[in-house]
Amino acid sequence: MLFHKLTATVFGLGYVGKGAGTVAAVFCCICWYLAYAGNYPSLYSLIITGIIIGIGIWSGNKVEPIWGKDHGRVVIDEVAGMCISLLFIPVTIKYVISALILFRFFDISKPLFIKKLEFLPGGWGVMMDDVLAGIYANILLQTFIWFNIFI
Repeated sequence: MLFHKLTATVFGLGYVGKGAGTVAAVFCCICWYLAYAGNYPSLYSLIITGIIIGIGIWSGNKVEPIWGKDHGRVVIDEVAGMCISLLFIPVTIKYVISALILFRFFDISKPLFIKKLEFLPGGWGVMMDDVLAGIYANILLQTFIWFNIFI
């Protein structure tokens, strides 16, 4: 059970309390930037993101009976969503910060069917709303990059 608590809370970041999701998303941005600064993320980033999603579903299923449905301590979903937001985006400070802002906007406001995904059972409900928020953030950021909106 310790493994699932550690992964669900992203090594304890979920215990921060209010704002733990944002802390986890910022942590993910820092790690992503340090790993890929100045480059496009490789195929490995897609594989790692898939693994994070899989572990998040698994751990979400394990901690839900103890902590309850989509408990605030569970922040691996924010990390997964943030990773999706950053996939195939040039890794520069402005794009990473933009991805963070867009992801948190979609994750918090939950428009466009994101809210409905929370009602999926177990770890699926924990993870899929953030996965979709990350997809929306990535699509919007890709569009901004394509049309040179940041330049």
